[in-house]
Amino acid sequence: MDYAKLISAGAREMRPSGIRKFFDIAAQLEGCISLGVGEPDFKTPWTVRDAGIRSLEKGRTFYTANAGLAELRREICVYLSRRMGLSYEPAETLVTVGGSEAIDLAVRALVNPGDEVIIPEPCFVCYDPITTLTGGVPVPVVLREEDGFRLTAQALAAAVTPKTKLLIFPFPGNPTGAVMRREDLEPIAEVLRGTDVIVLADEIYAELTYGGGHVSLASLPGMKERTVLVSGFSKTYAMTGWRLGYACGPRELIGVMTKIHQSAVMCAPTTSQYAAVTALRRCDADIEAMRAEYDLRRRMLVSRLNGMGLPCFEPQGAFYAFPSIRPTGLSSEEFCERLLHSQKVAVVPGSAFGAAGEGHVRISYSYSISHLDEALRRIEHFLQELR
Repeated sequence: MDYAKLISAGAREMRPSGIRKFFDIAAQLEGCISLGVGEPDFKTPWTVRDAGIRSLEKGRTFYTANAGLAELRREICVYLSRRMGLSYEPAETLVTVGGSEAIDLAVRALVNPGDEVIIPEPCFVCYDPITTLTGGVPVPVVLREEDGFRLTAQALAAAVTPKTKLLIFPFPGNPTGAVMRREDLEPIAEVLRGTDVIVLADEIYAELTYGGGHVSLASLPGMKERTVLVSGFSKTYAMTGWRLGYACGPRELIGVMTKIHQSAVMCAPTTSQYAAVTALRRCDADIEAMRAEYDLRRRMLVSRLNGMGLPCFEPQGAFYAFPSIRPTGLSSEEFCERLLHSQKVAVVPGSAFGAAGEGHVRISYSYSISHLDEALRRIEHFLQELR
C-alpha cells in the first residue's frame, strides 16, 4: 500500500518537534547534560502527591464529568480571581489533558480551512502544526529582540486581514522568556477591539514572571469576551506527568471545546484532578519558593552566557534563556549538533521555534545550579575550541 497517498495532507505536512529531536539524542548519549526540556526539576509538592494517593485509596478511579470535576472548576475560578484578578465561572471553565490539549481544542473549535491564525515567532512548537492540521493558514509575525521579543501593536495591525480568525498570544514566552506588561498589552487590545479576532492566550508560565506579577490580556476592558485563556499545572506546580490543564473563556466557545473534548478523550485523569484541587488550595507558598529558585538560576545563567561572549536577552518570565550564537558564525542547528557531540551538552536550536529563532539557542534553567554550572563550563570550553 502507498501510505504516502493515504495519510492526510495536513498530518503529512506537520513539522516534527525540534525539541524532542535533541532530547532523544541526548538520552542515548552517556554522560550528556541536557538543558533542552522545559520540565521543572522540583518534585510535585508532597501535599499534592498525598491528595492523589488518597484519591486512589478511596477508590476514586471513575470518569469525571467531561468538563472536569465541579470542585476543581470552582477552585480554578477562585485561583484565577485570587492570583490574576480574573472573574470566571465554572461553566466558563474546561479541564483538559494538559495545556496542550486546551490549545488544540481552541484551534479546532474556531478555525476553518483558509482562516488565518497569527502566530508570533519564535514560539512554542505546537501552534503551527495544530493550525495546519485544521486547514488554517499560519501567519508568522516576527518578534524582534530590540522590542524585547514582545508583540507590538504595529506588527499585529500589519498582520490582521479580513481572513484573520485567531491570534495566538503566548506570554510569558517560550523560548524567549519575554513578558508583556500592562503598558504593552493596552495597544494590543486597542488593535483587537472592534474586530472579530479571537485571542488564544497561552499563559502556562504566568506564575513564573519576575520583577512584577503577570497581567492577563483577558483582564483588560473588552478583552475577556474575545479571549480563550489556556493554562495548566505542569510548570506552576511541577506536575508535568500528571497531564492536567484548563481553558477559560466565553461560555459558547468553552461549550464547543467541551464537545470536541468529550469525543476525543472523555475527561482528564481523575487522580490528577483531585490532586489539583489541593494544589490550588494549599500550594501558594510552593509557587513562591520555586519562582525564587528559578530567578536565582536565571540571573546566574544570563550573567555567565554574556560573560562568555553569547549575548543574552534578559528573560523576565518562564524558565528559558535565548542567547544569540551569531558570534560563532554557526547556524543554530550546527551549534547544537557540534556542542552535543563535542561537549555532550544538549540545547535546542532557535530554528525549532520558527524561522525567526535562527541565530539563537534555547537553554532551559529548570535544572539545579550544579547541573547548570557544569553545563556552562562545558559550553565555555566549546566556545574556546571554536576560536
